[in-house]
Amino acid sequence: MKKYLFFAAMVMSVCWSLSAQQPAKPKDKAAADKPQKVQIKPYGFVRNYLVLDSRKTVAVCGGDYVMIPYDEDWNITEAEEAAILASGATPDDKYTLRFDRNATPQTHFQALSSRFGLQLWGPQLMGANSSGKIEADFAGFGTTNTVLRLRLAYMQLDWHGEQTSHSLLAGQDWHPLSGNIMPEVLGMAAGAPFRPHSRTPQLRYELSHGLLRFMAAALYQFQYTSPGPDGESAKYAKQGLIPELFLGIGLRNEKFYAQLGADWTSLMLYDEVGLSPTVPMQLKTRCNSLSPTLYFQYTPGLFSLKMRTTLAENLGHLNMLSGYAMAVSPDDPTSIDYRPLRASVSYLDLAYGKRWRTNLLLGYHKNLGLTDGHSIGVSTSGGPAIYMKKGINNINSIYRIAPSISYNTQAFNIGLEYEWTAVTYGDLQPDGTVADNANLHQVANSRICLLMKYNF
Repeated sequence: MKKYLFFAAMVMSVCWSLSAQQPAKPKDKAAADKPQKVQIKPYGFVRNYLVLDSRKTVAVCGGDYVMIPYDEDWNITEAEEAAILASGATPDDKYTLRFDRNATPQTHFQALSSRFGLQLWGPQLMGANSSGKIEADFAGFGTTNTVLRLRLAYMQLDWHGEQTSHSLLAGQDWHPLSGNIMPEVLGMAAGAPFRPHSRTPQLRYELSHGLLRFMAAALYQFQYTSPGPDGESAKYAKQGLIPELFLGIGLRNEKFYAQLGADWTSLMLYDEVGLSPTVPMQLKTRCNSLSPTLYFQYTPGLFSLKMRTTLAENLGHLNMLSGYAMAVSPDDPTSIDYRPLRASVSYLDLAYGKRWRTNLLLGYHKNLGLTDGHSIGVSTSGGPAIYMKKGINNINSIYRIAPSISYNTQAFNIGLEYEWTAVTYGDLQPDGTVADNANLHQVANSRICLLMKYNF
């Protein structure tokens, strides 16, 4: 209850700030009354990726947007292999008796992420400067992935004062946990799943006073959605009626930016359960989650340091390997609700240079499971009722090291990146964690990415 009161108090402070700020009056009334033309600036780029992976990966957008390598998928066990060999089988160089189906190298070359957009500037409205943006690429949903996709589409009003400025944005933009403050990696995933990644419809208010920055946003799911009993869908958020909320406060000057924030999500789940096979029931309950986050950026000259750490609760809709589960109370086995699964997720990004620029990304994810001693319930199919991004629920930890080098001009960028991502898989435990036992094993993917980009 305390965290909900905290959010209510912060929203009230936003309302007070809006009422306290008076729109700046135009100095020249005649100029203010004169119609102003809308200015349009096209922009975009043609971007090509040439990629080589050492094994199969969890990826979208034709393989350009890669998250992690799949777990091992052996065709037979070691005991079965030993029994076959003992029977007299003699595989030759053409055949492999026991093999991991996911240990298959893959390569591709694509330009799906090529992008174009329009930056708009319009007349003053209510004493504010008006602007907007609409942006698209070709990495949308479809059988071939070459579908035109809406990326950004918003309007914005900006009130600028001598000491205090504030703005109001309405439309589809980057999620506040993503923002334009992202690692300088070359890969399309831009650091995911160690960095929250989403563009989503929202209403966002920002206030700046000197070094101080404040942000409040109400967000709605569209392209990036939560996992659930019926697969990944925006319906769980829609049924909840309450928008996702974000509040953040920070400090910014020319060289550094620090922000402390929190994201609150409330999903409404309708699921078929039963106290016994002969007594079917419908479980209707909410899954509330709160994810605090800390971001820091320091950019003196040619050097850049960026880092984010997040205690992630149910952030699967932000392309993080996160979710929730049907949880059973340790005190009352008949008490069932939905609870978020927690994970500690962080990244550190270091870059240096201008024309020639080097970069290093370090990422870490640790599964923390459920809270308060709860255990995962059983779904109608008989398996664990756990709902994770991409359905992967047996991860203990994830590591990533990704160095890169690029050559950059105003019109042209070319770069080479090596990305090593290792996942520790194992046995799912009743509390949502993964056991540290003999079955705990690490699977790694090496990715080489060549980027070629032409800007206009």
